[in-house]
Amino acid sequence: MRGDKIIVEPHHTKAAEAILPLILPTIEASQGKYTLAVAGESGSGKSEMATAIADSLATHGIACIIFQQDDYFVHPPKTNDRVRRQDIRWVGPQEVRLDLLDRQLKDFLDGVASIEKPLAIYEEDRFTAETVATEDASVAIAEGTYTSLLQNASTKIFIDRDYTDTRAHREKRLRDTAELDPFIDDVLRIEHEIIAAHRSRADIVINKDYSVGSEG
Repeated sequence: MRGDKIIVEPHHTKAAEAILPLILPTIEASQGKYTLAVAGESGSGKSEMATAIADSLATHGIACIIFQQDDYFVHPPKTNDRVRRQDIRWVGPQEVRLDLLDRQLKDFLDGVASIEKPLAIYEEDRFTAETVATEDASVAIAEGTYTSLLQNASTKIFIDRDYTDTRAHREKRLRDTAELDPFIDDVLRIEHEIIAAHRSRADIVINKDYSVGSEG
């Protein structure tokens, strides 16, 4: 999403380096395209972890592209907030075009040379489109709250930090003061109830202290 602030910090890099030996042999053995998902609650550091993992893979000559779930919402960000406020039952996976994101991961796995994907422009509250060249990339990383649900993610990584753990990080990435109002806390509680159950889908879990464990 254009307008997003991604700040990779030492703990993200350390976790990525711990993940690398868990995924590198499988990626190298695949001899083709490979996909990863990085999931977790809002503010858990998904964008940063996806970037840190991509950077770690790059040191081994493996190029990545990153798909952000924020680009796949049904409504652009500020409109989505208004829709939630009109009916909080809108909060959940139905807010996201996960089917489109999943199809585009499949296109990547199938070797499609370029993918035209949506791109959210936060300040303008609209979507545009961008074409992403995929020929030089061996790995695609999908990051977002509900990416554990993607069928075409070969390895799923889950950040096990809930909304009470992530408040400081959300404040650091603050785009709008409205993001920290009491209504947003209600949204985060609903998301927590949904996303906490996705931990069991993970192949790799990043714990609250950013230590890493394999679930397989």
